[in-house]
This record gives sequence, structure tokens and C-alpha cells, in this order.
Amino acid sequence: MKSPDIYEQKLAEETVALKECQKRHKIDSCMKCKDLIGCTIRKRYVNAVYQSMNKGAGGGFEF
Repeated sequence: MKSPDIYEQKLAEETVALKECQKRHKIDSCMKCKDLIGCTIRKRYVNAVYQSMNKGAGGGFEF
């Protein structure tokens, strides 16, 4: 079985943080959160998703 690379590990960590935040706010989607715009937890998660897809191969990503 292949071990996760650093990008997959970071994504897993950020996914846990995002899910915990949603649980704290009693929501099942960030879209339902009043703090959606400017949320650092969501921004870190989205960046981790992007990094896991491109494996650090460069390029930028803004959302």
C-alpha cells in the first residue's frame, strides 16, 4: 500500500480542521456559514486541495 505524500497528508489535516469547524458551527457546508468570505480555515483547505492535485508543480490559485 502506497503511503500518502506530503500533499495528501496536508489535505487530510486541513479536511479534519474544516470538518471540525463545520461541526462547531452546526452546519454541513461552508456555504451556509456567515464567515464564508475571508475564512482562513476554508482558504487553507482549498489551497491544500489545489496542492494535492498539482503536487506542488507551480501555478497559482485564487478563490
